[in-house]
Amino acid sequence: MSDERKDLDPAGEEPAGGGEPAGATPPADVPAPRPGESPDLGKRPGKASGPVEPETVPSWKAMLRGLGPRGLGLKIGAPVLALLISLGITMILLRVTGADPVSSIQSMIDYGTTDNSIVDIVNRATRYYLSAVAVAIGFRMALLNIGVDGQYRIAAFLAAALGGALALPAPLGQMLTIVAAMVVGGLWAAIAGVLKVTRGVSEVLSTIMLNAIATGLIAYLLNDKRLAEVRPGSNNVATPQIPESGRVGGLNGLLSSIGIDLPGDVYGLLPLAILVGVVFWVVINRTRFGFDLKVSGLSPSAAQASGVNARRMIVYTMVASGVVAGLIGMPELLGASYEYSLNFPAGLGFTGITVALLGRNHPAGIALAALLFAFLDQTSDVLQEVDVPKEIVGVMQGVVVLTVVIVYELVRRWEIRLQQRAVAAELATGHDLAREAAGSAS
Repeated sequence: MSDERKDLDPAGEEPAGGGEPAGATPPADVPAPRPGESPDLGKRPGKASGPVEPETVPSWKAMLRGLGPRGLGLKIGAPVLALLISLGITMILLRVTGADPVSSIQSMIDYGTTDNSIVDIVNRATRYYLSAVAVAIGFRMALLNIGVDGQYRIAAFLAAALGGALALPAPLGQMLTIVAAMVVGGLWAAIAGVLKVTRGVSEVLSTIMLNAIATGLIAYLLNDKRLAEVRPGSNNVATPQIPESGRVGGLNGLLSSIGIDLPGDVYGLLPLAILVGVVFWVVINRTRFGFDLKVSGLSPSAAQASGVNARRMIVYTMVASGVVAGLIGMPELLGASYEYSLNFPAGLGFTGITVALLGRNHPAGIALAALLFAFLDQTSDVLQEVDVPKEIVGVMQGVVVLTVVIVYELVRRWEIRLQQRAVAAELATGHDLAREAAGSAS
């Protein structure tokens, strides 16, 4: 190979960053990024504590990665402002429909805080939360996994068929059903990842098509001549019921021991959903895998130059998203219905997209967003009692999501401009204004 081609990457292009070969050691005065941190690209060579240029990324990518204000006051103020604005818009919409906004919202609050409603809200939120985490895993790498709905439905169906066909002692029966759902969900999502890295097929298109394929496959197999049976006295078709040893009881006994008595059964897999959120946060922010995932989403070429196989990370991310998607139907399957039928909850994958966006792809934010959406869904029926169409709840949910996204982006841009002005002032004066201000304050 000629000398002038020594510094070219395998594609024959000169790597970014002034022609340094891939894997070259960074200058000693520029610290290497650590897992959980974004690469510090704003450090000035030769300065140990120079000003850092704020990270500017396209709005759509900032939204997927959950970027927002960095200051604590803005982190709290932005969502509060967004919710107040969305509440004002919602009240205007209710007034336009001819309803009294105050009485309508008060009716929703009164109905949503009853004991029965609280149980339903928590159970709905559990499913929404798992769906949103599955979506958020892809979002953190700027992957649009639109196929979560198909992934969780086909995983729940095959897991239900397996769990109904086998009678294993507890906890083997529960574990087998859950693991089977995770495996099926991961494999179904892996198809989109492999198509993307081998054939360049957009994950949006492939996952939408896989949703349709999953729907057709379930319709074919959910037949009394294949993996299902007809319920006597009805037109419903369902898989064989999961035996008692394979079911997961509710949390009511545990809640009663701490003085919380609820009339309905709270999903016994609620702790599993909480554990999934904790693992998601730890993996994304405290592990090498999470760091590689975020870097690959920021710039695949830069990740490749630093030794990260970006193509492999795409497949891994899709598989991880599918594995979590496989868990979405488990609380309902093992804790309430014990079978997959025509009445099994559908559409949770698309709800997870909006919940993930509203929660900024953070486990805590997703939990609050899931509870909000569950509350709105639960209280939609009571609106009919005050002559308000229940469909207005869907409009309210859309208003909340759009308002939060817009406000977060406006506040983020405003904060970036402030940081850019501070950086410009430091470069012009040669002083670290932030450090000097902190020193004078102390």
